[in-house]
Amino acid sequence: MEPRITLLPAKKLVGKSIRTTLHENQTVVLWQSFMPLRKHIHTISPNLYAVHVYDSVLTEAFTPETPFDKWAAAEVAPDTPTPEQLQALLLPEGLYAVFIHKGLPSDFPRTMAQIYSEWLPQSKYALDHRPHFEVMLPGYSPTAPDAEEEVWVPVRKR
Repeated sequence: MEPRITLLPAKKLVGKSIRTTLHENQTVVLWQSFMPLRKHIHTISPNLYAVHVYDSVLTEAFTPETPFDKWAAAEVAPDTPTPEQLQALLLPEGLYAVFIHKGLPSDFPRTMAQIYSEWLPQSKYALDHRPHFEVMLPGYSPTAPDAEEEVWVPVRKR
């Protein structure tokens, strides 16, 4: 599993967020509340973003009960007003390791284990304290066994 390393320019997203934990897993509730409002967003890309904003850099202290903010969002131009019932989130510019996850959402923990337990410790990078996110391209279906999504992990050189 070899990522591409890329410098992400700052992006403005508009969407909904929820405070949750891995144990609570409010993903379905979040996306069900976001998707009907998506038609009110003047997007500049057809991609959807699942963003995770952690209170601190992920470490061994992170557990399934550690709270974080999870977002369902779409990209907009920087000067786009935020529609009612939605919130804005700025993804700051920064270096990211970009992986491809292929499979069902139930396979995602395996991909994450490979990234954080195998690739990251052996790489010349360390985690950075910026949002982590996945990008779902047009046509993405969470029920398709061959679904693909990009996994963006914020990194900095050691």
